[in-house]
Amino acid sequence: MSIIKDFLLQLTLMILPIFTYYTFVTEWVKCRKNRLVIMSILWGISILFCMSFPVDFGDNARIELRIIPFLLGTLYGGVWSGIFLSVLIILYRLYFGISVGFYNTMLVLLFSLPVILFFQKSFAGAKKAKRVKIAVGLAFYYCLIGLTIFGILRGFTFDYLKVQSIHLLFAVVVTWFFTVLNETIREIHQLRTEMENTEKLRVISELTSVFAHEIRNPMQVTRGFLQLLNEPELPNEKKKYLQLSIEELDRANEIINDFLTFGKPTVDHNQRIDVCYQLQRVVNLLQSYSQNHNVEIKTDFMEDCWIFANPQKLNQSLINILKNAIESMPNGGMVWISCTSTEDGYIKICVKDQGIGMTKEQIDRLGSPFYSLKESGTGLGMMVSYQIVRSFKGKIQVNSEKEKGTEFIILLPRIS
Repeated sequence: MSIIKDFLLQLTLMILPIFTYYTFVTEWVKCRKNRLVIMSILWGISILFCMSFPVDFGDNARIELRIIPFLLGTLYGGVWSGIFLSVLIILYRLYFGISVGFYNTMLVLLFSLPVILFFQKSFAGAKKAKRVKIAVGLAFYYCLIGLTIFGILRGFTFDYLKVQSIHLLFAVVVTWFFTVLNETIREIHQLRTEMENTEKLRVISELTSVFAHEIRNPMQVTRGFLQLLNEPELPNEKKKYLQLSIEELDRANEIINDFLTFGKPTVDHNQRIDVCYQLQRVVNLLQSYSQNHNVEIKTDFMEDCWIFANPQKLNQSLINILKNAIESMPNGGMVWISCTSTEDGYIKICVKDQGIGMTKEQIDRLGSPFYSLKESGTGLGMMVSYQIVRSFKGKIQVNSEKEKGTEFIILLPRIS
């Protein structure tokens, strides 16, 4: 009964960081780096408790499951988290004195940490099923290394093999359970965030349908009278004020157009179109605009890039993204646009610039209502672009680095 209680205590010590992180940290901490730091600390505390309260089998036979918080902390936290947790394990093990167990810990980490870090990138970009397989495989590898090294240092006996086999089996099963649990909670958290964004978009859609036309009518009347007041004999100073007023009304009208584009029900007039032809049209339309910003556009289009979509909507989405790329380079630069076909059945459109770039947090908020990196921007253009691509059953990926540029990758289903 005592052994069962010790095992349950170890499980409790490992489950607390997961629920603490998703219950409190994700709600209160918005910065991704701070989240990773807190996650590493939580897994570190879990490791210390697991090492402090092991499962005692008697005759100096003990099992503690520090492998699980160490493994999950490294896979989800990254390289620096893995190094931090490794140092923490070594220092805490050193606190108990230098012995065979200390050397065993050092050697196991020496052989295991590089392998775990090697698979960490694959884990970060994988889906749920693959993540579970990677975590379980690494847990098995870690325990197998520990079993082999400990046997070499102390000798192989039947009792030793029995305890270590129990440890290996339990570690693999618990790793599977906690990885599935963590992934499930993570999916629920993402789903809730998406539902909140969907609700915001629904409210915006309803409001735009009701108010946009009513706001536009008095604006058009005001603009008309301002143009009538702009007579030749009017002083230049007053002409300047009139022109500024007309320009601001036009900008407000553009915002209303974006609202209407987003809010009105979409009528599908999709047809078979050549993406390369549409891209060339967009480049021609924005050629003078890019020259005014001292930006050069280079293209590389592959032939036969056919998709099923609405050409006007596709052009609108591409214009928004290309304009943002041009405007992200206040001192001029280069924009590369390419169109290729992928092996998994997509047409891949890449728009790459040399602009100011974005952080991971800024990338995550792209396409959200009223979020823009421009001082006078509303974020509606990018929000509409995301909606258009999704309506074509496509997806947008963004890669960016501060002060080095941004790459937009649009993937659209290919047709023959």
